[in-house]
Amino acid sequence: MTEILLAKTAGFCFGVNRAVQMTYDLAQNREQICTLGPIIHNPQVVDDLRSKGVTIIEDPKDAPKGATVVIRSHGVSREVYDTLQDLGISYVDATCPFVAKIHRIVREKSKEGYVVVIAGDATHPEVLGIVGHCVGEYHIVKNEEELRSCLDLLYKTEKKKVVLAAQTTFHTKIWQKCVEIAKKDYTNLIFFDTICSATNERQTEAIELAQKCDRMIVIGGRTSSNTKKLQQVCASYAPTDLIETAAELYGLPLAGCQRIGVTAGASTPADIIKEVLKTMDEMLNKTQESSEFAAMFEQSLETEKLYSGKRVKGIVTTVAPNEIHVDIGAKQTGIVSADELVETSDQKPSDIVKKGDEIELVVLKVNDQEGVVTLSKKRCDAQAGFDTLKKAYEDGEVLEGVVTNVVKGGVLVLCNHTKVFVPASQVSTKRVEDLNTMLKQEVSFKILEINERRGRAVGSIRAVAAEERKAAEEKFWSEVEIGKVYTGEVKSITSYGAFVDLGGVDGMIHITELSWTKIKHPSEVVNVGDTVEVYVKDLDPEKHRISLGYKKEADNPWVIFENNYKVGDVVTVKIVSFTNYGAFASIIPGIDGLIHISQIANQRVDKIADLLEIGQEVDAKIIDINHEAKRVSLSIRALLADEPAEEDAE
Repeated sequence: MTEILLAKTAGFCFGVNRAVQMTYDLAQNREQICTLGPIIHNPQVVDDLRSKGVTIIEDPKDAPKGATVVIRSHGVSREVYDTLQDLGISYVDATCPFVAKIHRIVREKSKEGYVVVIAGDATHPEVLGIVGHCVGEYHIVKNEEELRSCLDLLYKTEKKKVVLAAQTTFHTKIWQKCVEIAKKDYTNLIFFDTICSATNERQTEAIELAQKCDRMIVIGGRTSSNTKKLQQVCASYAPTDLIETAAELYGLPLAGCQRIGVTAGASTPADIIKEVLKTMDEMLNKTQESSEFAAMFEQSLETEKLYSGKRVKGIVTTVAPNEIHVDIGAKQTGIVSADELVETSDQKPSDIVKKGDEIELVVLKVNDQEGVVTLSKKRCDAQAGFDTLKKAYEDGEVLEGVVTNVVKGGVLVLCNHTKVFVPASQVSTKRVEDLNTMLKQEVSFKILEINERRGRAVGSIRAVAAEERKAAEEKFWSEVEIGKVYTGEVKSITSYGAFVDLGGVDGMIHITELSWTKIKHPSEVVNVGDTVEVYVKDLDPEKHRISLGYKKEADNPWVIFENNYKVGDVVTVKIVSFTNYGAFASIIPGIDGLIHISQIANQRVDKIADLLEIGQEVDAKIIDINHEAKRVSLSIRALLADEPAEEDAE
């Protein structure tokens, strides 16, 4: 018995089915309908529509008065639209959504000054329509060799900006080679993967089928580009016959084949495919079970009902800069925009998925008119993530997330693909003046509230921080002791000291403990945010008060003086103040010495200011050091040449 294998994607693609169905509907409801060229590359369908009064015209000017013109799925040039409007002709646009997308791309990019390069058949109606939307220079290439020659001229020699797109039914293998060339040798070239995903899937599946069959049957119109390419790709792996109807099966060398594969072009109606299957079964297997194949095919055409909110699985077929296409097992094309895929603005679709990945999605919108199902990965992930949030709320679990947005009244934290609102009052244990400073920060938080009906969650970073601080405080008080050294951060400054966070507990450095020299304000030594090393001077566990020391003994000016100076040393000093009995001079920062009035000069001094000035530097001799009182006596007179001294007046 010969096994007959039918491709799952055989038959009408969505764009063709949409155009044909629109034409049949118009034929039933309007008196005069004409199509601009054959609505489909299938003579049987064209003949059936003709029997229903649908005529074919090749030029809008040929449209009968009062007739409605149908623009077929291949699309037309901008000029044709203008002609229809100028002539006042009513028309219905059945252009395939994928083709319309290419029209938009080439129109926009050519307006931006790009040269448009199209991979496709220069004589095909779809390509003729595409070039009719270019407003500048364009080129058409049919293979990778022509592409390389074209790009060498445009890109390398003439240094022009180039954008590359493909006919929706272009040969996928050749297109892949074109893309490889573009990526490797023309790195700044922009390209759009505009091959219809249904075409890509159909050709890929046909190749896989041909590889395991003795013979392939391709059903479709002989003038159909889509069908001819199917025949070409299959012929590389198995003997392949292209037929339009079941009658053409007779005479083909099918006998003796153990396995025959069957596929069909995008312009092939389901009833023709079913008739071919039935005839093949009767010819080869002589059974009464031919209806089984028809039923199998009918089942393959049926897809599970899609609706907004439904969760589905899909296989990634195309990854573009602004969207991805997925196969969700339906005739419609599944599209996930970049906004519904990436989590942050600096991500690209290629950072998230690659071709062939299976991903879970949720349906946002089903557009049967355009043949598109709009999907979202982010929202699907968010649904699953929301379940995680609910469990964390019930268990009081601490979650991790990243602040992604600042919104009115707070911030949004992304956790498990779900955004949690954190009010401004809950973002920190202290007031945060500018919430933008929290952007991109990793934070720990708890769920405070869950609204299942609206799918929203409210969280608190502050709650976790408060718990962590409490735990740190308990640990601190269990270990702290006088003299212990800590490294902390200056949290605030007052006129009398600085408060330091020691890790859950604040301690205070009194202004007198900040410096060995007298200061007017703590900010002369430390600033908020500074990291400082301090030691515990005193503790009050009951009141939870900690006095801290900051100045080090090694920095004590008196210690430095004693280590470096002795009686008899001559030093350069700076006059800092006057008294009735002498002048004080700075020896080193923090140590002043007294020059008694009698030690200023050899003669009697009535007014110190007559001989010395504030800020003046003079040489003096250390004549006495009182270590207990920490006083130093200096003498300028001891350095003067011996002169008779005046008698001190009584």
